[in-house]
Amino acid sequence: MGRSITIRSIQQYSIAMPFVETLRTSFGEEPFKTAVLVRLETDDGIVGWGEAPVEVHPGYSLETMGTAAHILREFLIPALLGKAVSDATEVPSLLSHTRGHPLAKHSVEMAVWDALARANGQSLAGAFAAHLPAGHASRGRAKVGVSIGIKPAIEETLAVISKRLGEGYARIKLKIEPGWDVQVAAAVRERYPDILLMLDANSAYTLADAEHLKQLDPYHLLMLEQPLGYTDIYQHSQLQPQMTTPICLDESIHSADDARLAFQLGACKIINLKPSRVSGYTESLEIYKVCVAHDAPLWIGGMMETGIGRAANVAFASLPGVTLPCDISATSRYYARDLTEPPFELQSDSTLLVPTGPGLGVEVHESRVQEAADLWEREYPYKR
Repeated sequence: MGRSITIRSIQQYSIAMPFVETLRTSFGEEPFKTAVLVRLETDDGIVGWGEAPVEVHPGYSLETMGTAAHILREFLIPALLGKAVSDATEVPSLLSHTRGHPLAKHSVEMAVWDALARANGQSLAGAFAAHLPAGHASRGRAKVGVSIGIKPAIEETLAVISKRLGEGYARIKLKIEPGWDVQVAAAVRERYPDILLMLDANSAYTLADAEHLKQLDPYHLLMLEQPLGYTDIYQHSQLQPQMTTPICLDESIHSADDARLAFQLGACKIINLKPSRVSGYTESLEIYKVCVAHDAPLWIGGMMETGIGRAANVAFASLPGVTLPCDISATSRYYARDLTEPPFELQSDSTLLVPTGPGLGVEVHESRVQEAADLWEREYPYKR
């Protein structure tokens, strides 16, 4: 057991950051990245950072900027103040009095992981690996791909794919919705017959669309991500046997038990793990173990995190049980200037390098955090 920490204070910041370019999905689009950040400080003056990648509207998640700020301030932060913690996996039990709100819980748990790793001179990737069996040490880099939103025209989509391939991304993910699906896959495969291609539906279809979705099978997709309801496992188990394309579950998986059920029912062949969606890295490690036990492909999804969340996700994505390219693109894909330094840069083998310093391994510029908090107040003030 390493050095423990005692939590002296936790501050929270609601922020907004301008994107380099907006990403449109079946939920819509936003010109800004929003999040609630937490800054945890220990009795020894060690600082740990966490990020709740929440949005203004309850689209991908039930949580919003307003709910996360409220739950953190009134319930989660008070539950941790003054607590001595020797292992970050203790945090879920400390927060168990509050049901739900996984993204908010993720932020404070991440901050504890960061602070504990810093206190023990350990990288976050090393801290994760210490909770896994032998043979699961970080590879030092994470294989990544890029996600492309819904565009006004197919030619524009093809142009963006060409740009991303030119930048070195080895896997392309396209957002789809009814009316923007089969014809897009066909056009992309005609232009790029050999690229690693997947589609993400963000729950835009129902089981009644099965015959239509089966038209995607000839295009040799890596996967079709979350075509049906965002809480559903059962109906996906009815769809997967009808398709040769592997189904990947994202929004449906909130725990290791969900993953076990999905595999038992044959609802999917692949899991997209977003650590924030499952309340943090403690549950993420359990889902990781389930996928390894089932020899199931696993990848880490992104929610367009700032460098704080990105650093933690890159560390997790470097673990060897993460077998497919992840949605954690380079910093320049999203931000002209991030909250952290150095930026994450795409390597020639379509990977991002894992920071090697203690904790997150990146420097958080607190002046930039305050600028982002000021932008939130100017652009998205909730009615009071």
